[in-house]
Amino acid sequence: MQKTRPILAWEMLLDLEAEGTDARPPLRDRVENALRRAIEDGRLVTGSAVPPSRTLAETLGVSRWVVTEAYGQLVAEGVLEARTGSATRVAERQEVPKATRGNDHPRPRDPAPAPPIRYDLRPGIPDLRATPRSRWAAALRAGLADLPDRELAAAHPFGYAPSRAAVAAYLSRSRHADADPDRVTITHGATDGMDILTRELHGRGHRALLVEDPSWPRLRAVAEDNGLRPIRVPVDDDGIDIEVLAALATRTGARAALVTPAHQFPLGAALAPSRREQLVRWAREHAGLVIEDDYDAEFRYDRRPVPALQRLAPDHVALIGSLSKSVSPSLGLGWMLLPPDLAPPPSAAPPSLIDQAALAEFITRGDLERHLRSSRTRFRRRRQRLLDALTIELPELAVTGIAAGMHLVLTLPSHVPASAVVGAGASEGLALTSLRRYTDTADRPDALVLGYGNLDDALVEEAIAHLAALVR
Repeated sequence: MQKTRPILAWEMLLDLEAEGTDARPPLRDRVENALRRAIEDGRLVTGSAVPPSRTLAETLGVSRWVVTEAYGQLVAEGVLEARTGSATRVAERQEVPKATRGNDHPRPRDPAPAPPIRYDLRPGIPDLRATPRSRWAAALRAGLADLPDRELAAAHPFGYAPSRAAVAAYLSRSRHADADPDRVTITHGATDGMDILTRELHGRGHRALLVEDPSWPRLRAVAEDNGLRPIRVPVDDDGIDIEVLAALATRTGARAALVTPAHQFPLGAALAPSRREQLVRWAREHAGLVIEDDYDAEFRYDRRPVPALQRLAPDHVALIGSLSKSVSPSLGLGWMLLPPDLAPPPSAAPPSLIDQAALAEFITRGDLERHLRSSRTRFRRRRQRLLDALTIELPELAVTGIAAGMHLVLTLPSHVPASAVVGAGASEGLALTSLRRYTDTADRPDALVLGYGNLDDALVEEAIAHLAALVR
């Protein structure tokens, strides 16, 4: 059995200085690149475990958020493999053959570079071509220019006050949330917010967290890393099954649940009104907490977005959100709107004050909502073109998910494994994701989660024609 290198060697194994250049990439990218290079070079072998994010962050002298984001990206790419109840490990790769017959040791060789992604059907990625660069740059300049001198050296334990006020006003206006600036915390994003929240819950005696099955693995992994055992609750066309949730909560003692009520990821359902009421009732009756991941909530195409669940029970719902899916993950900014009696300690590595000042400007000047309006129009049109192309190329296959967000689910024929389609697509520059990446449940049919957020409009029909050829 292959063993992991000692933890003390990780600062040498992952040389972040070697990842630097005259124009250094962000620290998150340097950690991600160092991990990827160690795997490609064979210094990290298949099946070896990587350290918990907290341990590696302390070893490398970086924030835990940086490591969590790097791990999450590599898990999403299939380079690392995260399983509930087990360490995150290096995913299986094809063995390198021996170079010569008489040599006892395989000679590593540089892996063949993957073809560049031409057809990006990965879920969870916004339209990077439409990132509002000039508006964000203007917000940065204005925010920095308006920063009072005294604020440049002041402590902002839960975020810069103007940015907290801007976020509260935005959530009240767009999500109909019960938002008080004093209950807003500025974070690096949903993962960072989840890290802060689950550490606090563990400190208050929680040892389990009810999660949707399937669901985004990164947030589950963060909770588990902080000592909360994920308890999987099935999801159907009406969202998470509240009766099963209540039964599992009674059996396990879980008093907290992580849900995506506006647009479930990845199955694409909206939580039915009756279930919203049931979930809130369960939280009130059991002094529980619902963590509402506001994933994709801004993008609904057949009706106005459903108000945040938080509005129904502000004393029992923590709302977390970010700019990662709506604007760009590179901004590294998000927020939490917490119940009055839940006040975790401030983050040891909060977002840059200048970035927070820019966030306040970006929201108050109306740039965020202008960007969201144009994105909704673009994504609605792109989704319809995708559906039309699927109807032409693969009319026999079922497509599920409400008219919302940036992804849909395509069920494959029983004789076509999703893993084979994903692998074949990667060799042709077609980036695909299997539904099984988000669940351990074996009885679900094989399916693909097709993201269209970052799919080039000019390539929609061409991408689906390639996908259809692979499926056939």
